[in-house]
Amino acid sequence: MPRVYLSLGSNCRREASLASALARLEQAFGPLSVSPVYESEAADAPGNPYLNLVVSLETALPVLSLKARLREIEAAIGRVRGRADVVIDIDILLYGDACGDFEGLRLPRPELLERAYVLKPLADLAGEERHPLTGRRYADHWQCFTGSNVLRPADWQGARHA
Repeated sequence: MPRVYLSLGSNCRREASLASALARLEQAFGPLSVSPVYESEAADAPGNPYLNLVVSLETALPVLSLKARLREIEAAIGRVRGRADVVIDIDILLYGDACGDFEGLRLPRPELLERAYVLKPLADLAGEERHPLTGRRYADHWQCFTGSNVLRPADWQGARHA
């Protein structure tokens, strides 16, 4: 089964939303590895600060079935797309070594190397793993990151760190 990395973020009922997402992901997919949690400002629009983390899991679901299952989990937690307050956002960052476009889902996800709130938790969780396109370790990508990296470690004990 491929190892999958997911980015989770919330700026509305943050702790409860992330805790619910982690519980539902674990129920659906089994044991998770969970990064440290970081707080970041909203990237694309004004809004409440986000809590962000990355998890890894294994699944036999094909990419598009996984995407559909994640949307179901988001909806069950209360996600309404298009709102400034994001109860939960779960994005597939990596699906094994898959590269390409899967009906509009690009893998590896481009934001993985562009957003501190994605790259830093991924580097914490899988720093020795290599990006399937660049061949570089995620820890090295983080060391060379030049974008805005205003992150604060979150004081939230709800996540089980890897």
